[in-house]
Amino acid sequence: MKVLVTGAAGFIGSNLVHLLVRERPNWKITALDLLTYAGNLKNIGSLLEEERVSFARVDITDAAAIGDLFSREKFDLVFHLAAESHVDRSIMSSLEFVNTNVLGTQVLLDAALKSKVERFVHISTDEVYGSLGSTGYFYETTPLDPTSPYAASKAASDLMVLAFCKTHKFNASVTRCTNNFGPYHFPEKLIPLFITNAMEGKKLPLYGDGMNVRSWLYVTDHCEALLRVAERGRAGEVYNIGGGADAELPNRDVTFAILDMLGKSRDLIQPVGDRPAHDRRYAIDHSKITQELGWQPSTPFRKGLETTVAWYQSNRSWWEEIKSGAYRSYYERNYANRG
Repeated sequence: MKVLVTGAAGFIGSNLVHLLVRERPNWKITALDLLTYAGNLKNIGSLLEEERVSFARVDITDAAAIGDLFSREKFDLVFHLAAESHVDRSIMSSLEFVNTNVLGTQVLLDAALKSKVERFVHISTDEVYGSLGSTGYFYETTPLDPTSPYAASKAASDLMVLAFCKTHKFNASVTRCTNNFGPYHFPEKLIPLFITNAMEGKKLPLYGDGMNVRSWLYVTDHCEALLRVAERGRAGEVYNIGGGADAELPNRDVTFAILDMLGKSRDLIQPVGDRPAHDRRYAIDHSKITQELGWQPSTPFRKGLETTVAWYQSNRSWWEEIKSGAYRSYYERNYANRG
């Protein structure tokens, strides 16, 4: 089996490559990433020593380069994770989100169709559904209602994949997951940002009243779900992937848990002005993937968070390097006008 993982040096992509190397020893894996700000080759560096794992630095919007790669490698399976994914960045500038998430997906689909890829799994997000009230859940049939440029670009890419399934009888599935956390998470998202800031004794910029609710999913559980969808999912279907009821928490409570685990004072919390169109609540119903494919999350939120905190404590050099330089400039620019 020849497998392509796009976005393989990013957070979820690198964890997926680690899982595939462990669980599918006969698969030959090409890890593709452009290595932009959130792509870090160190995330998969040790795996590249294995003969069956290779790396390709390619822009997914480059049709010629992608076409050459697919023609040369003859992939059987594609996991498509490459994406611009941070809501705050999409609010500041949306062009790169449209280019990568929409155009890049279309380029990959054209190449996969031409080279007769047997299976294509497109990894998306629950943010395409918009915002929930205090009750209810997102289902696969929930109408799309994105509220940020990031979410809109992902919704567009989802529809492109599903259109290929209908028009070309293409064997693809779409997955929509809730918020992930775990090792190798780029420290601009809430959990890794707050863990690393707390370790440095810096303020934790908490949006609004801190009561925006998210359902959290440990990244390894997500990767196991993606493998299940790749091997057993049905063409043209959408599968929601969620963390369960115990993982549905307000951002404030997640912040408290991080500070408590690190033995830090809650005085480090710094309320900042809310971002535009900040979705109030996400909650996913994942009964479809459980009933059809037998997957369900196995890592309780608190256990996953303890493991994540321990990883950042043991890998300080990894995130300190990231939080210097360009990331620091972005961080200061984004939060300076929200105090």
